[in-house]
Amino acid sequence: MSASEPVTPDEPHRAAMPADGALTHAAPTPAAPTAASAAAAKREARRTDAGSRITGVIVVGMSIAVWWPAFTLGAWGDFFFDQMLTVWAASVGALIVVLIQPRGKPRVGRAIALLIPSLWLVLSFLTVTADPDDVVALIVTLLGIVVGILGVPATIWVLVRMIWPEFAEDISWGRRFAVIGAVLVIAVASFLLGVYQSKFLTCQDFTVSGNSEPAGCTPEQP
Repeated sequence: MSASEPVTPDEPHRAAMPADGALTHAAPTPAAPTAASAAAAKREARRTDAGSRITGVIVVGMSIAVWWPAFTLGAWGDFFFDQMLTVWAASVGALIVVLIQPRGKPRVGRAIALLIPSLWLVLSFLTVTADPDDVVALIVTLLGIVVGILGVPATIWVLVRMIWPEFAEDISWGRRFAVIGAVLVIAVASFLLGVYQSKFLTCQDFTVSGNSEPAGCTPEQP
């Protein structure tokens, strides 16, 4: 083609192509999985399994801790003093562990949560002879209910977070809500079992176990 001849629109295209018309670019092929990616997948699977196991342990531990206080609240309308002092002792022990943690650890929120049983104990000293209809006495009673039902599970939660700091990363928010939901279901069910204890327990059952007979219990048939 001479310099004087016009160039058609598709001629620059043809000029840029190789002489044989072959394509110069091939479709990319997927890269094979490397040993590093396989190892990372195994670590992620192990972490997921560990999260499932620790979630199960927490649910069982919290359920065991919460059922008896909820049952006594339903059956007797109150908590036993040994339950409350057990919660207080566990919270103080966990509080000491929190306070001796290295600086930089998140301690303020946990310390405040663990101080609630001690606050209840101090207020109980101040209101033991107060009028039951007094506002302060009512607040102490409500605080005692919170401490009695939620004190031990909250203490277990704080201890798990201290023993296993990666717990927050290894368990999803869905599982956290599942843990809370399971414990609440156990607490409500135990409370209702206490309320309706006369339907499946007798007064003798409470006496043999070393407990006082709750109001409305069913006498044993002769």
